[in-house]
Amino acid sequence: MDGVDVLVVGAGVVGLAVARALALAGREVIVAEREARHGTGISSRNSEVVHAGLYYEPGGLKARLCVRGRALLYALCAARGVAHARCGKLVVATRAGDEARLHRIAERARANGVDDLGWLSRREARALEPALECTAALHSPSSGIVSAHEFMAALLGDAEHAGAALAPGSRVVGAERRGSGWRVRTLDAQGRHFELDAGWIVNAAGLDAQALADSLEGFAGAAVPRRHLAKGNYFALATAGGRAPFARLIYPTPVDGGLGVHLTLDLAGQARFGPDVEWIESDAEGARLDYRVAPTRADAFYAAVRRYWPALPDGALVPAYSGVRPKLGGAGAAAADFRIDGPQEHGVPGVVHLFGIESPGLTASLAIAESVAAIVRG
Repeated sequence: MDGVDVLVVGAGVVGLAVARALALAGREVIVAEREARHGTGISSRNSEVVHAGLYYEPGGLKARLCVRGRALLYALCAARGVAHARCGKLVVATRAGDEARLHRIAERARANGVDDLGWLSRREARALEPALECTAALHSPSSGIVSAHEFMAALLGDAEHAGAALAPGSRVVGAERRGSGWRVRTLDAQGRHFELDAGWIVNAAGLDAQALADSLEGFAGAAVPRRHLAKGNYFALATAGGRAPFARLIYPTPVDGGLGVHLTLDLAGQARFGPDVEWIESDAEGARLDYRVAPTRADAFYAAVRRYWPALPDGALVPAYSGVRPKLGGAGAAAADFRIDGPQEHGVPGVVHLFGIESPGLTASLAIAESVAAIVRG
């Protein structure tokens, strides 16, 4: 029977960051990924934004790990030559009550240790972005964008150089306690069963984190939080070569379930708008997700974007892509924090569960990995 110190389940950005941290700490690590290659799930369907840490409850995991993770991410990108840009972001007020919301965001950001925010009047904001319409804005110079795929490739390269191994096409279907560790059952792409022993299991399965937890001996009921799925749709520009007249990311004030339909830029300068929030009613584990973007959602996008870019031309928006976020609170509920549940939280030895790792999971990934490595180090 093959054995390993740590089995990380899920080769998205968080799973790869965890594998890297553990391998660099001298652990023998295998990363089991059910798909044919790494990074094809949540990590491939997001805005690729590097968040500064403005929005999250002070003292919570999202706040602390976003701020720490941002510094680690920028450092790794610089050291490994990963494409990124610290382009900055404007969070804008466009409606009654928005300026009060901006003040609350600024207070929360300061409590989180974000000390570079600047308050801009309408004139000052338009001096930076002449096409922008707003009454005031917050300028976040440390926000940026990153190539998620290059970042994941760097994480995987570091992990493999330190001795970790990626096992694509490997689905974990269950595990039972054996002595001081786990006997893990897996299924490969051809339907063949394999078993291996692992001292620790790190559940970084993203959308399937709850299903994986349910398959492990000792977990049921309150130990596994309910999963809520929120689909986020994105639209792109069909005009002007896909470029918008902005050099920075433009965000409205947050809405229920997300940060609002914002304008992001990729590293080639192409503009994308989104995500919106489309709650998925069915939460059946293993249900096939529909990632198609309905063209009819464009009407709401035009209305949202024209609050800060009134000159958006008619017919300019075309469906781009969508992603699904694993949330721990449903529609109308307060935004839930990340959950990093180790033995101290759930009482079962040798397991770390990562639940509700949505935005800012990409930004926070290296800091999440630090936290998991500390639990395993014990």
